[in-house]
Amino acid sequence: MNKNRLAVIIFISLFLASFRNHPPAIPFNTPMMFKEYAADFYGQLRDQDLNFDAFAYGLKGFLKLQEEGKIENSRFLTIIDMSVSANENRFFVIDVADQKIVHKSKVAHGRNSGLEYATSFSNEISSNRTSLGFYKTAELYNGKHGLSMRLDGLEAANSNARARAVVIHAADYVSEMFLKKNGRLGRSLGCPALPTAGYQEIISKIKEGSLLFIYHPTKTYLNSSKLIKSGVDAITGNRLPV
Repeated sequence: MNKNRLAVIIFISLFLASFRNHPPAIPFNTPMMFKEYAADFYGQLRDQDLNFDAFAYGLKGFLKLQEEGKIENSRFLTIIDMSVSANENRFFVIDVADQKIVHKSKVAHGRNSGLEYATSFSNEISSNRTSLGFYKTAELYNGKHGLSMRLDGLEAANSNARARAVVIHAADYVSEMFLKKNGRLGRSLGCPALPTAGYQEIISKIKEGSLLFIYHPTKTYLNSSKLIKSGVDAITGNRLPV
């Protein structure tokens, strides 16, 4: 192998490694570019369990916050689709660099948000409801549920997340056994509680400042979120009014 060819191979290898650790920002303010990028990305995931609207809104917030340098762990994007039954998979961890879903599972919602379906959301302390919007994963700690991860709300809709102790933790009531016995998943005090199986692997991926998005097609949230409303519409790709 000649030296020039070897140099090219080394350069490409280093470039790909850099891309996987630091995915490049996409100019989301360009309507068609974002629309085409989102559609292509979604197609690469090859999993229709993930609702496109939830994905597109989550991707839009991810790109904006990434461009602003506010995401420390930009390898993964987590989307929780609260429009789906609690009895179905609605927690998705996406590897942004490789454009694939690396984990999906069930996840609990707050006990005052609804039974099988979450329909009511709140940012109020002691509401025992789920809060919508974008969060950033924070520090790990050991609490009454074992290994847990704090979440910091990034929007008005979830600004009290830390004060409310909204964290990611594992729970026995998020399991197939509980579902079969009770006809529905258990509920939390507002935390996105996960199954115990595979829990530590999930945490190891999304820790240290990755983005998590809790979605529901609630108009009051969608119409008030600055991350949702800025730039272009995440679904149509049309430019939004300033």
